Amino acid sequence: MRLAWVVLAVAPVLTAADEGGAPLQLSLKRAMEVATAPEGNARIQLSGEALRQAQARSAQARAALLPNLDASLNEQSRTANLAAMGVQISVPIPGFHFPTFVGPFTTIDARVSGAQSVFDFASIRRFQASKVAISAAKQDSDSAAEQVGAQVAKAYMAAVRADADVETALANISLSEAVLKQAEDQKNAGTGTGIEITRARVQLANDRQRLLVAQNARRSAHLQLLRVMGMRLDTEVELTDKLQFTPVDAVTLEEAKARAVKERPDYKAQQERESNARLAASATKLERLPSVAAFGDYGSLGTGFDNALPTRTYGISVRVPIFDGGRRDARRVESESQYRAEKVRTNDLKEQIDLDVRLALDALKSAEDQVNVARDGLELAENELTQARRRYDAGVANSLEVTDAQTRLERARDNQTAALFNYGMARVDLAQAMGRVRSLAQ
Repeated sequence: MRLAWVVLAVAPVLTAADEGGAPLQLSLKRAMEVATAPEGNARIQLSGEALRQAQARSAQARAALLPNLDASLNEQSRTANLAAMGVQISVPIPGFHFPTFVGPFTTIDARVSGAQSVFDFASIRRFQASKVAISAAKQDSDSAAEQVGAQVAKAYMAAVRADADVETALANISLSEAVLKQAEDQKNAGTGTGIEITRARVQLANDRQRLLVAQNARRSAHLQLLRVMGMRLDTEVELTDKLQFTPVDAVTLEEAKARAVKERPDYKAQQERESNARLAASATKLERLPSVAAFGDYGSLGTGFDNALPTRTYGISVRVPIFDGGRRDARRVESESQYRAEKVRTNDLKEQIDLDVRLALDALKSAEDQVNVARDGLELAENELTQARRRYDAGVANSLEVTDAQTRLERARDNQTAALFNYGMARVDLAQAMGRVRSLAQ
């Protein structure tokens, strides 16, 4: 049901991309759905294939515990040297000599053979390890979805920032044009000078240059987003989400660490890999134990179908390992080393999770403070420019004061955009550290 829902949700996106025309309306939620769909990002596709490979290996391990049946039909023409086979009959019969060479004669054998493992603890433990490997592959698939989701979220935030930079550049151009007109009006009224008009035109030229740079950066950001999503690079997109301040529920460091250890799929996958290595090491040890298997066959044997008689064989075999040149001991040492290595990786990842959560919480707090400061700075810069233009209209100040205030307003706008972008990225980092990136798009 979940897969069908994702396909239905993503289908309009892919259709719009194929048909071209109007820009594709793209929200963060839809971007994640496209990227994490089975045919989306390459990493998602590879994780799906890895899961199928793990399932196939588990089926192979299970096959060692199931009956093995074969059917055969053989027809052969033979000759035989009975003396070479140790058959020598020297019974004196008048007029008869027992042959040494016989044949050619035809033999037909139709037979069904089977074997079944009865007790093989090593195979049982290998099958258990393969099932754990499937679970690890599923967690790896979820981890890949989380990581792709984080990449998409960050690329989307970068694209949204690029859009905001273009909007800011356009707003700055509009402001520069208004200041230029004000300077021209002052010049026509006899209260202004030509240098003030020139100064306003220089500011307008600088703003137009910044617009060109912002537009190129936006195209680059959109291409990066399409690449992460696994979509065609010639798709025109229009982002529906904007940079904004969305408060995050307060969480303590210990709560965040506990959630991360509980929910991060990469940590779950590593724990499963550790369990898999432990079971594999145990399977190698159990190879020292005897194994019991049952075997049998049934069929018809004769020189032709008309005289074939039923024959059968059945029995039980017990295999006791004695000496194999040290290969079994070497595999045991290797598997135990692999288990210890996985334990080290698990502990290292847990420490990394601790670091990720601490850094994300610090970055989020800092970004929140930056947003508050940038908001206050923007309000002050807007008030300063309004007052400077009034003073210029009243003739108590020149255009240089207006230009300075205009420059500070543009800087304040850039600061607000950067602060909101940093806050959005900090939210993504915290969600990724806690294994909840996809919840951002809910």
